[in-house]
Amino acid sequence: MILILGGTTEGRLSVQELEEAGRPFYYSTRRDEQEITLHHGIRLTGGMDADEMATFCREKAIGLLVDAAHPFAEQLHHTVEATARLLQLPVIRFERIYPEQQEETFIHWCDDYADAIGQIEAAGLKRLLALTGVQTIEKLKPLWQSTRECFFRILDRDSSRRIARRAGFPESHLCYYKAESDDPELIEQLAPEALLTKESGVSGGFNEKVEMARRAGLQLFVIRRPSMPRSFIVVNGPHGLRREVERLLPDFYPLKSGLTTGTCATAAATAALYNLMNQLPTELPICLPSGETIPVRVVQHALGSGQATVMKESGDDPDITNGTAIEAKVEWLQPADQFSIEICGGEGVGRVTLPGVGLPVGGPAINVTPQKMIRENVTRALKRLQAPVGCYRVTISVPEGRTLAERTFNPRLGIVDGISIIGTSGIIKPFSTDAFVRSIRKTLKVACATKSPFVVINSGAKSERFLHKRFPELPTQAFVHYGNFIGETLKMAHELEVPRLVMGLMIGKAVKLAEGHLDTHSKLTTMNRPFLQEMAMAAGCTEATLEAIGRITLARELWQLLRADELPRFTREVIGRCHHFCRPLFPTGQLQIVLITEEGEIIE
Repeated sequence: MILILGGTTEGRLSVQELEEAGRPFYYSTRRDEQEITLHHGIRLTGGMDADEMATFCREKAIGLLVDAAHPFAEQLHHTVEATARLLQLPVIRFERIYPEQQEETFIHWCDDYADAIGQIEAAGLKRLLALTGVQTIEKLKPLWQSTRECFFRILDRDSSRRIARRAGFPESHLCYYKAESDDPELIEQLAPEALLTKESGVSGGFNEKVEMARRAGLQLFVIRRPSMPRSFIVVNGPHGLRREVERLLPDFYPLKSGLTTGTCATAAATAALYNLMNQLPTELPICLPSGETIPVRVVQHALGSGQATVMKESGDDPDITNGTAIEAKVEWLQPADQFSIEICGGEGVGRVTLPGVGLPVGGPAINVTPQKMIRENVTRALKRLQAPVGCYRVTISVPEGRTLAERTFNPRLGIVDGISIIGTSGIIKPFSTDAFVRSIRKTLKVACATKSPFVVINSGAKSERFLHKRFPELPTQAFVHYGNFIGETLKMAHELEVPRLVMGLMIGKAVKLAEGHLDTHSKLTTMNRPFLQEMAMAAGCTEATLEAIGRITLARELWQLLRADELPRFTREVIGRCHHFCRPLFPTGQLQIVLITEEGEIIE
């Protein structure tokens, strides 16, 4: 069993990740104010000291602790450490993502609360706004009990007011957090000379607080986050959490996760740079598109060769590249005023010969997200290693790529001589059909539990990101991934009596659905050009357009191919046909189908 100590955004993410395993676990928070829906998890409330936590862990056969509590919950971290030491339990620390410490003149870093008080007193500041939370009012008592005028921004809760009252803080100097848009008004109203905050990480709004001070021209005092026990295994995102759980409790997840070819290529390129700089690490932290960092094992070549390899690890996903060597070579080309990265495809990496796949014709089949990952991770390593500033060439190779490509769709897409380097999240999450459908049902139930006015279903992270911008008022839990299982998702939404459903479709899945394919997996169905021509004809498109459709490689080429006057008619035709097949599966609720362009435009 696993015990999560949460009450934070990281706690919520831990729950979401562990729920996918379909196994029981415990989720503990000090208070009951965090709203969270559990299906397999068991909720606990109330603090535990070291003896109580140890007793609980013995009684419930806890084999792993996950500390996802607030970084400044120092007493809890010590309790977890003591319990783990006593019972010989591993601890995963789900840490926040922290931006690099900025050395700007208006930012003053403080080691702790006492140091912050001392620095503010030494600066002679008389009027201060603290953004450190209600729990810090007692800790900062020497500051606000002096002649200074201090205000605290807190959550608008009765429990928060009670804490302030117990500390003896004047209620007239409390102000309440509403939204970031209200920050300028609050600053104007209070007219502070400085702000005080904690190093709360990205999820704690640290970047927004820095920007708040910058815009207002105020001094910002920042209390550094406390250090964690060295025995804790640190992750800073859900993928890292899952991979550590898989390692420490191999039976918890029924299927193991893996790495995309994009992540492997990025790790190989970064390791090759270290090799070029005469260092030979065997494991490197790689930053994923989400900002999360995960460790990746690497195989080094001869020192100074600028070459390294990563063995592709697909977990339990039925991927033909599993166990394949992804190699990289890094070369320094010439000096320049700044770092630049040229990315090339070597042996076994496909070459693009037709338009429509989103990559330049003649260039390597290394998708946009992996290219971005390679550039960002290699550039970060160049700065860390203090490498010579200039232009560097990264060449990615897959020695078995030509042979593997014959078993992929690459030949149909006009990609020759090898495989594609792909991946949008950097991680492969394997699901059996049954497991994935069960996960959809669970997330639909959670979406319903939020009392959101409607639920948005979409294929994955990319489409969800665009739909979030269209419906910013909805909670995150109202967005549900259907993957390829559109029909199953609609049936479940009907069974759960979802009153209103918005379905977001990228054009590739939309044209398959319009033909009646309720499972859009590429192994079951591919784009049908004659059917596209049939829809285009029904939409009144010209003969030239019909002929052009007969030559396309991917459905997304339609966005550039269709004329401005044809596009609205064609999209209406697609949406109408999708409705025809979806309505019988969701007969009573309100169903809205929207198309999503590659740039994120929503067509309703």
